[in-house]
Parts: sequence; structure tokens; C-alpha cells
Amino acid sequence: MGKNHFFAYMSRMKLIRRWSLMKSVYEEDIAQHSTQVAQIAHALALIKNTYFGGNLDANRVAVIALYHESGEVLTGDLPTPIKYYNPEIKKAYKAIESISEDKLLTMMPKEMEKEYRDLLKADPESYEAVLVKAADKLAAYTKCLEELRSGNREYVNAEHALKQAIDEFRKYEEVDYFCKTFLPSYSCTLDELDA
Repeated sequence: MGKNHFFAYMSRMKLIRRWSLMKSVYEEDIAQHSTQVAQIAHALALIKNTYFGGNLDANRVAVIALYHESGEVLTGDLPTPIKYYNPEIKKAYKAIESISEDKLLTMMPKEMEKEYRDLLKADPESYEAVLVKAADKLAAYTKCLEELRSGNREYVNAEHALKQAIDEFRKYEEVDYFCKTFLPSYSCTLDELDA
């Protein structure tokens, strides 16, 4: 039985800071972000199943979301304006992320590698992946709301861009439901939540 470094690398997610080009009232790392994305993606799958005739494995969706940033433990988090600056950079960064995920999978015992490959490299065209992408945008949007609520105007443009991205996902009934039912609470103070 050899040494496997997969989880030691995963534990470093807490060291990879998000929003690195922006002043933040509350710093966020990819571990925190991934946890929130997993919670939201799980909720989206359950909403689909409960209200809109879905038959998704909500737990699997949550675990895919939990690992959706895993490659960044090797690459770091490239800021969105750079990552999506042009199609060539976007394509190159996707290739780097894929190589990073492959490298991480070599750190897993062979007997477990397939299970983790199915999570880290889930089909990007699957419905599960759509929900994770929507949850990713929703989590980033709630971060913007939190910063704006704290008086940090640094997030004005990001909030606007993420709202537009979320509006595109609202064609999915479960995303629209989440936006109507849960999203407004993110703008509340603690006292308003307790009322």
C-alpha cells in the first residue's frame, strides 16, 4: 500500500483564495465556495425532483459540486476576467484544469480512481453539470450580495454580470424556483432573518 496524496491536496483548498483581484470585506477560499456550491446544487436537484418531475441523484450532484474546483489546488484560482478574456485563454485554461484533475487522480489508489474520475471529470454536458454551473453562479452571486451589503462597492460589476448569468439559467425551473424562494434571504440582515 503506497502513499496517496489526493486528500492532502484537497485539504489545501482552504489556502486558495478567490476574488484575488478584488478588495474583499470577507475573504473566501475555494473550500468555502465549493461547500456552498454543493449545498445549492443539492438543493437544485431536490427542487427538480420534488416539484418538476426530476429523477436526479441529488447526493451525486452535491459531491460533483464539492469537487468542481479541485484542480485549482494545483493551478490556483485564475480570476474570471483573465480566465475568460478571450477564447484562446479560456480553451488553454480548460486544458490546464483537465491536466490538473488528471494529475490529482494519479494520487488516488487505483481501486478508487474510477469513482473519483466520475466526480472530478463528470460529463460537462450532463444535466448534473448544468446544475453545478448554476449553483456556482448562484454562490458567487451571493458572495457579491454579501460584499455589497457590507458597503463594498468593489463587487458592483461582478454582481451585475453574475445576475445576468443567473438569469440565463432561470430557464431551468429549479433555478427559477431557488431564485424566487431562497435568493431574497441572502440580502437580509440577521435581524431580518430572525423576524
